[in-house]
Amino acid sequence: MVACYRGFQSVVALLSRCPFLDVNQQDKEGDTALMLAAQAGHVPLVSLLLNYYPGLDLERRDQRGLTALMKAAVRNRSECVAALLMAGADLTAVDPVRGKTALEWALLTDSFDTVQRIRMLLRRPQIEQLSQHYQPEWPALPGLVAQAQAQAQATPSLLERLQATLSLPFAQFPQEGGVLDHLVTITTSLASPFLTTACHTLCPDQPPALGTRSKSVPELLGTAPPPTPAPQPLQVVPGSRVLIPYQSHEGVLSMCPQWLQPRDSSSPRPQAPKIRLSKASSSPTQYKLQPRPRENQRLALPVWRYQELRMERRRQEEEARWAQN
Repeated sequence: MVACYRGFQSVVALLSRCPFLDVNQQDKEGDTALMLAAQAGHVPLVSLLLNYYPGLDLERRDQRGLTALMKAAVRNRSECVAALLMAGADLTAVDPVRGKTALEWALLTDSFDTVQRIRMLLRRPQIEQLSQHYQPEWPALPGLVAQAQAQAQATPSLLERLQATLSLPFAQFPQEGGVLDHLVTITTSLASPFLTTACHTLCPDQPPALGTRSKSVPELLGTAPPPTPAPQPLQVVPGSRVLIPYQSHEGVLSMCPQWLQPRDSSSPRPQAPKIRLSKASSSPTQYKLQPRPRENQRLALPVWRYQELRMERRRQEEEARWAQN
């Protein structure tokens, strides 16, 4: 939890190899490691927890009933919200106090980036470029080519020429489905040389999708430890008898001190310790408080250096005046 809150990525990566670590452990406020990393905005740590910690509970709630997705939405952590949603976090879950979802919490706290990211994921809920069936062709390219050819054949009018000459190019935001969007999609696809030389996917037929719980890397490789079985209540069979071996009391009582062991009339009792009180030979000397003189009861004011110089100058002036008289 401390490593996730502070952003220690190497420590979290090293702890993922520990099989006895409970990643869903909660503190006194009910926060888990995923909640602390999500609300702090540590995107690499959130991805590390989602991909390398099997058995991670995305819907664990704190004492106020908030999930990790709601906490990230309140803090406007749009990248953490996107990672949680693509890992299978429930967007329709509501808190028990105010009954709001993560999107409603983002709207309530003016988290504009998070709202825009959630709406974009709702429009495109699946990462198509991480599938083997993805086609790298741009769907809008044939229509744009035909439009450009039609404009090239037609003779532009004088007004269109003036407009093209006098128009100033302004910076525009990238459009969804535009050429920049298609460039990013191609460079992050499985057929991209930037991605194939760095890593390879373990499930190319199941790309990440919104609301679909994805498996972690140890679960895909089969190296994840088996989940701990839930404790089952003891079943009492009617008519069965359980025999408990006899244990003598001497074995337990021998470890107790002698004064705690039970005694009977025949056993000798130990003698009680005797406490002797002795009176002091002489009375202790009593000190009487002596009253201080009145003039010494108050603290003397400090005399500073400039005051000493002033007093000495006055003394010299008086001596000179008496000498003249």
